[in-house]
Amino acid sequence: MVAGEVKSALGLELANSSLGPLWRGRRPGGRCGGVGGVLGWHGQVASLWALVQQEEFLYLSLLHGLSRHVLPILGSCGHFYAVELLAAGSPHLHALFRWARGRQAWAVGSIALSFLDMVQHFDHDFSHRLHLCDVKPENFASGKRDFEVVAIDVDMAFFEPKMREILEQNCTGDEDCNFFDCFSKCDLQANKCGAQRVNSNLQVICDKIFRHWFSSPLKGSGVSFQLQQQLQEAVQECADPRGAAVPQSPAPGIFWKLRSLLQASRQDLEAAKP
Repeated sequence: MVAGEVKSALGLELANSSLGPLWRGRRPGGRCGGVGGVLGWHGQVASLWALVQQEEFLYLSLLHGLSRHVLPILGSCGHFYAVELLAAGSPHLHALFRWARGRQAWAVGSIALSFLDMVQHFDHDFSHRLHLCDVKPENFASGKRDFEVVAIDVDMAFFEPKMREILEQNCTGDEDCNFFDCFSKCDLQANKCGAQRVNSNLQVICDKIFRHWFSSPLKGSGVSFQLQQQLQEAVQECADPRGAAVPQSPAPGIFWKLRSLLQASRQDLEAAKP
């Protein structure tokens, strides 16, 4: 039944032997929360069933140990589950996170590199590509020490099989094939949206996160003007490839171009340190 819920919610066919992470920490006789009550077997089954109705719990549980870019589940009780408390990004701050304002140029570059690592990870490191369909600062957090980006809201994240199922709808034009930040194109002969997403996680992150950071030079940052201009142009190319009316995936080389420019900017900052 749990495997059926996973297939319905995430579109993934999983063997029973791979569902162990959903049971982590729920052993017979275990205590739950601060009330000191002991859950019997029937209580644990009822608790698990309440949890697996929540898609976000399924994602976080099944990705536990597989990705440093999603929150680990610390524990659960009944239908509640706990994750680490992190400060979310803010759309009103140029540096995204409040703690980054004092060291903005370094923080922005480091966080941007972590976003690129997350994109590469979500595109290639699971059995299916993981699509982010709601990209905004509030859905991400980052640690103060390592600048690692973590997706803290995955309600609108979908593995490839579920993404294709969502996109493949009836349509009369391309605008009918937009599902939040995930787009496909309308086949006007069949009046059907394509199952293949035409934009990408990288394109949306460039558009909604990076463009805000790199649209103007970082004054007094220590990064050369030429390098900042190259970075600005690369972000624009990534966010709006070929100026397409329907957002498209940027050329594969733009990922490595952005990564190289961000690494070079960090080297400039290191060299400018007193």
